Amino acid sequence: MIEQDTIRLLRECDSGAKMGVQSLNDVMDYAQSKEMKNTLLEAKTTHQDLSRDIHQHLDRFHDKGKAPSPMASGMSWLKTHAELAMKPSDQTIADLMTDGCNMGVKSLSKYLNQYQAADEKSKALAARLIHAEEKLSHDMRPFL
Repeated sequence: MIEQDTIRLLRECDSGAKMGVQSLNDVMDYAQSKEMKNTLLEAKTTHQDLSRDIHQHLDRFHDKGKAPSPMASGMSWLKTHAELAMKPSDQTIADLMTDGCNMGVKSLSKYLNQYQAADEKSKALAARLIHAEEKLSHDMRPFL
């Protein structure tokens, strides 16, 4: 049970971290202020570091991880590009990123509760990813 919950939690974290990087990549070119660009780059680095750590732990279980759902990725990409095409601004980016972070925190918290038998390292990785999402959401507030 511990191993199954650990792998399942890590897969969801892997998917979440990858979705975060994709979303950050989607908005990066639209950032107008230096502050926004720096904030996005810092968040991207954090998500990439977390993704690497998650994969290192998944490797111990000989698991390849989980890609974000194609439907979720497609809908996110479409919404992002449609909104930024209509109103390309740091405010629009902040709004999109805040919504994405909130969804990430909600999903990851659900999985952390669902897979309670996961090992402590996996739970800590999930908590780090939740914290990264919360931090990015907080960092977006001045741009709203």
